[in-house]
Formats: sequence, C-alpha cells, structure tokens
Amino acid sequence: MAAASPPASRPGSPALAPWEERFTSYDVEAFEVPRGREEQWRFTPLRRLHGLHDGSATADGEVEFTVRSGFGDSASDDLGGVRVEHAERGDARLGDGGVPADRVAAQAWSSFTTATVVTVAQARSDDEPLTVQVEGPGVGKTAFAHLQIRLERHAEAVVVVDHRGSGTVAANTELVVADGAKLEIVEVHDWADDAVFVGAQHLSVGRDATIRYTSVTLGGDLVRLSPVVNYRATGGDVQLDGLYFADGGQHLEHRLLVDHSVPSCRSNVMYKGALQGADGDTAAHTVWIGDVLIRKEAEATETFELNRNLLLTDNARADSVPNLEIETGEIVSAGHASATGRFDDEQLFYLMARGIPEEQARRLVVRGFFGEVIHKIRVPALRDRLEAAIEAELEVVGA
Repeated sequence: MAAASPPASRPGSPALAPWEERFTSYDVEAFEVPRGREEQWRFTPLRRLHGLHDGSATADGEVEFTVRSGFGDSASDDLGGVRVEHAERGDARLGDGGVPADRVAAQAWSSFTTATVVTVAQARSDDEPLTVQVEGPGVGKTAFAHLQIRLERHAEAVVVVDHRGSGTVAANTELVVADGAKLEIVEVHDWADDAVFVGAQHLSVGRDATIRYTSVTLGGDLVRLSPVVNYRATGGDVQLDGLYFADGGQHLEHRLLVDHSVPSCRSNVMYKGALQGADGDTAAHTVWIGDVLIRKEAEATETFELNRNLLLTDNARADSVPNLEIETGEIVSAGHASATGRFDDEQLFYLMARGIPEEQARRLVVRGFFGEVIHKIRVPALRDRLEAAIEAELEVVGA
C-alpha cells in the first residue's frame, strides 16, 4: 500500500523504495489503535506507553538537542562547518530517510514542533566525533521529537547520539547517507529510571554508501527502538550492532527490518543482551525481532544476523525472533542465528581452575560477551563510559 500524505513526489525527496510497499503513512489516523494482539505490538506492554499508542498522550514538554564537536570533556561548540538547523514540518528534506510504519511513529511525526537537522558536507576526522545530546522533557512530561542527520556525497563522520533524562518521548530519527558517504553512529539510551522512549530509526543508504549503526540501551523504564534499513541504490553496506542490559522491571525492545530491495548490497546484524533481576522484582524483559527481507530484484545480496542473550538470574525473560525471507536464489550468502542461555560452565570452570573466584569469573565472562560490540566503537571516552556502566549494572545483584 502506498504511503499517505505527504506525497512521495515532494520536491527534493527520492521516490519511495520497494520496502515502503508495506503500509506506511505520515497520518496517525491511518493506523488502528494497537490492542496488543498485533504482531508489531504483541511483546510491548501497552499500558506502560503513557498513551503514546492511542492518542491520549499530549505534549506538555520539549526534548532539547545540543550538538557539539568531540565527546565528553573534550567537546566544543566549534562544529567545523557542520550545519545545525531547525526545520519546519514542510521542509522538503524531512522524510528522505523513510515513512512511519506504526502508529507511534506517525504520532511523533504529526506532533513534533520543529525538527533538528544536522548536515555534514565533508569528511571529518575520526578524532572529531559529533555529539548530539538529547535531553528528555522531565519527570511526568511528554514530548515528541524529530532528528535528521544528513551526510552529503562522500562525506564521512562519527556521531554519538546520547539520550538522557526523564519523561515520555516518541521520536523519529532519520539517517540520510548520500552516495559514497560513510557514517558511523552510536545511539546511547541511558535514560533515567522513569523514562519511556519509543523511537523509529530510518536509515537511507545511497550508492556505495556505508552505515555502521550501534545501539546501546541501558536505562529507562521502557525503551522500544525500530530501525529500518532502506537501500536507495547498489553497493550499500550496513552494519547494525546492539548492546543492551536490562535490570528487573525494565522492558527493552528492538525491532529491526533490513529490506534488501536493490542488487549488490550487504548487511550484517549483531545484537547482544544481558538480563538480570533481583528476587521480588518484576522480571527484566528484552525483545529482539530481526527481520531481513531479500526481494526478487535484490540479486548478489550478502546478509547475516545474530542475536545472543545472557540470562544472569532466574528473574529474566528474553524473546528473540530472527526472520529471514528470500525471494531470489541469486544471492551471495544469507543466514541468521539466535541463542539465549546462562553462563557457559566450561568458561567458568576454565577461569576458576586458574584461581579466579567465581564472582570475578562471572564478571569477566560478561565483559568478554559485550567486548565484541564495545571494541568496535571508535570513541575511546565512550568505550570507557560503557565499560563502567556495565560494571555498575553487575553490582546491582552482585552477578
């Protein structure tokens, strides 16, 4: 079904890609109110969304975006040619990444006041990451937000989008990467305990463009992320990595769609999660849905997806559903894997046999489990912060 208003023929916007044949719309009323039985929503505790899904949530706060060059203590306001603009809803650039595919994303589109657009026109040094600080509206407040990060032809950038604070937020994030450009982006969700965040991430990949997207989810009461990869031309290369750590009572949900709609593109997905809950807590719950579709016209595709979950206590539940649909036999490779389990007894035995106490051995296993994701992040100060955060998580129940 075609997308609803605004039309696909808007000046400055590319034609709709084949993945948008599934129902998409900018109009919130085009979607039925979720009841929890729909495939898209069957794992999500709707009562904890504070009305984002049924139209009863009204904006009474704002999300604050701050863009700086560098990360942490070394960050500065000198952006070195990067443009930061506030765009109205009618701006022709908005929607280049993709169209909302669920009611909350459409609600966020219909309700944001102004969008923040960050444009990178040239290659930036790896030593100069951009940081986009996203601050929630505050305790008891609700806000809707829209962020677009654009890389022009052959531009390169490392970007950290750092989410913090309190409140209830629905948001769309667009990553528009033009031909030959390279974007490495890390989205960190380190919300306060009360926060609810439901976000749709729209990844638009140009000819021979590269996106390395890493999602790190640690904080918040409920966080639901739905990245969609939209290949615009041949040669696109996308890596989706994820790290999440859920404590008792947290609901962390990741729903991915990689839609191979054009030939000769690549994708690789690797998400790793750990869960723990103290006795008497509501169970920690994580959901990972990995959908990969290879359409009949997408010959010479290469794709693989992997999800691993480590249960540290009994009071935890991980749902993992990888889906791979192939409509052509003319591909290079395709596969998927998923596993959920407890500590590897052989690893623990190996460490303890060398004099390492059991508690310390368990910590080493968890650090190694997440290390494959963390070590890919090319921002040293962020790696240090994430390692410290994981250590703090392990202190919660003494894992």
